[in-house]
Amino acid sequence: MVFSSLAFLYLYLPICLLLYFISPNLKAKNFVLMLLSLLFYAWGEPLCVFVMILCAIVNFVCGALVGKYLDKNKKTSLFMLWCAVIISLGVLIVYKYSGLLVSSFNSVFRTSLPVPQIALPIGISFFTFQCLSYTLDVYRGKAEVQKSFSDFLLFVSLFPQLIAGPILRYNDIAQQLKMRYHTLEKFYRGIIRFVSGLMKKVIIANHAGELADSLLDLSAGQSTVLGVWFGVIMYAFQIYFDFSGYSDMAIGLGKMFGFEYNENFNYPYISVSITDFWRRWHISLGTFFRDYVYIPLGGKYKHQIFNIFLVWSLTGIWHGASWNFLLWGVYFGILLTIEKLVLLKVLKKLPKIIGWLYSMLIVLFGWVLFYFTNINDCFTAIGIMFGNAADAYNSQLLYTIKTNVVFVIIAAFSSTPLFTSLFKKLYNNLNSKYGKQKEDYISVIETLLGTAYSMAGLFICTSLLVSSSYNPFLYFRF
Repeated sequence: MVFSSLAFLYLYLPICLLLYFISPNLKAKNFVLMLLSLLFYAWGEPLCVFVMILCAIVNFVCGALVGKYLDKNKKTSLFMLWCAVIISLGVLIVYKYSGLLVSSFNSVFRTSLPVPQIALPIGISFFTFQCLSYTLDVYRGKAEVQKSFSDFLLFVSLFPQLIAGPILRYNDIAQQLKMRYHTLEKFYRGIIRFVSGLMKKVIIANHAGELADSLLDLSAGQSTVLGVWFGVIMYAFQIYFDFSGYSDMAIGLGKMFGFEYNENFNYPYISVSITDFWRRWHISLGTFFRDYVYIPLGGKYKHQIFNIFLVWSLTGIWHGASWNFLLWGVYFGILLTIEKLVLLKVLKKLPKIIGWLYSMLIVLFGWVLFYFTNINDCFTAIGIMFGNAADAYNSQLLYTIKTNVVFVIIAAFSSTPLFTSLFKKLYNNLNSKYGKQKEDYISVIETLLGTAYSMAGLFICTSLLVSSSYNPFLYFRF
């Protein structure tokens, strides 16, 4: 089930909210939310839900033993940590990478071993990392042992962020499992954030995705130089508004149930370097690899270049069982290394517009690597972008661009803080005008505008969902 579906919006979510808020206390609310989260996952993956439960059991048991022996017997504690790591990553490798590994073995050694055809559990890369964050934090002394398995399973299965992030760390949510507050203000903010994410997904990402597919999936003979460039730009919009929209919906839903999640995006398309970009894009994944891989290996103080390449190789292959993702990760690993050694110092001396143009070009070529799982198709597209095509453009392409100029402008401005800045400016103007009457005037105006915005956004999204069958979530495959 996806958030941008009529079944979720008008069936699952209302029932879920009703059952949650009629539950008498927090313990009951947690248990109900845990059952509803398992149902949410089982809706599309009835058997794979047991894979998630298995990962939760392994890390719950290993985490308890890690905590028990942490001060008494460090070796036993470390052994149990490695058990959790090996089993959790083993499950991830079997389900996600076994087909790639066997097919690659066959290609290299000219064998004919049967390639496993195993259904990939949705969001497996997210929930395995979340499970491991608990055991790792217990071992590092940064988290207390969770004694309630139902609460731990709630942390692992919590449906707002279960299948596409942001990646939750146990330490970030442990206290919220024990105590959190539900207020009308928080619920209202959650609705606005959810609808904002829904609009990003349905209005912008879906349309950008259709345009991208129509241009990038053409044969080499049909593609044009401008067509591939425009297609890659549309894909850049699609993947940003798809994923950040999902993160917004997850954060909004979390607020409705009393949870506070960390931000996952911070306007990455205004970055002035690749280092800056990766501090703004998929923040929860970047900080996970930083804290659990990069820093423990020595970070910038020991074997920095090796650490960067390892982290970015893992980041690449984390995204999918295809060599193009590894290439994508290595590509950014090389660029980040160059920036750290030399380029960042140069970029700081140049006008920011130069840094922005450089960053966006690098990111766009990265999205080419990301889009095409076939390496040959990837390099063919890059060749076309540099002129290796029969035509630079054609009349049909020009018509497509012309009819989508307004859409492109809206998408471009929506990927910047412009609208947020305008709202803050309006808020500050009202605040300075009414002074002490702030609560009487501004709160009412803000509530009315927010309510109208949410209702209009939901109506538009519902209309589009009814009339269109194109509604993928890119990050479900991860």
